[in-house]
Amino acid sequence: MPKLLIATSNRGKLEEIQALLADLPVILVTPADLGLKLHVEETGDTYAENAALKAQAYAQASGLPTLADDSGLEVAALDGAPGLYSARYAPQENATDADRRAYLLANLKGFSRPWDARFICVVALTYSGGDPVFYEGICPGEIIPEERGTNGFGYDPIFLVENTSLTMAELPMAEKNTLSHRARAVMAARVAIEKL
Repeated sequence: MPKLLIATSNRGKLEEIQALLADLPVILVTPADLGLKLHVEETGDTYAENAALKAQAYAQASGLPTLADDSGLEVAALDGAPGLYSARYAPQENATDADRRAYLLANLKGFSRPWDARFICVVALTYSGGDPVFYEGICPGEIIPEERGTNGFGYDPIFLVENTSLTMAELPMAEKNTLSHRARAVMAARVAIEKL
């Protein structure tokens, strides 16, 4: 069976992507499986550019078809912040997910609710480091002031998914993998992955 490299070391992302692609006739491998330790600077101006940087770097290093993603949380009251900087949003060095959530909520204190927001994910799929093909997924919702749920990471515990009464972190994995931004982007890429 062909191999597909999932270019992330984020355990939460890996689990989501592996669950979404588990039924395909493809062997999913991680950078850790291959002993790859790359640090790719996310210097792009868009999610697609950052995803492409990661996909191409890992494809060139591994020689394998590679899937990489970049995603972010955009909050309307903050003019789309944290956006591209979602993973680096809190000012302190080595900030945790909890630090980033607390910083976001502190910045929203002066704004009236609802705090409309959306998660965006762009997946880049590349073969042998060539030009990537992009797939996008969006999940609308709102930020809430209290954390709920343990099934997620990042901003999931404070992101209430539109048309549900649950945060992203309260959704069971099967439901999350139909509603999340990453699920929508990866599912859009499945047809191309099946052609491997």
